[in-house]
Amino acid sequence: MPRPIVDEKKCKGSAVCKEVCPMNVFEIIDGKAKVVKPKECIGCRACEVQCPNQAIKVVDD
Repeated sequence: MPRPIVDEKKCKGSAVCKEVCPMNVFEIIDGKAKVVKPKECIGCRACEVQCPNQAIKVVDD
């Protein structure tokens, strides 16, 4: 089961992940990306590829 992990130290809150995620897994809360629907992740890795700060990794559990 894929799930995205956000490195809060690297995240600058650009919201690119929220924009590119087809499953609406992310929200921007307090200026940082948060995974709010982890079970909805389909593992497309759009968030990981598009994040300008390399703050997201999609892992497969």
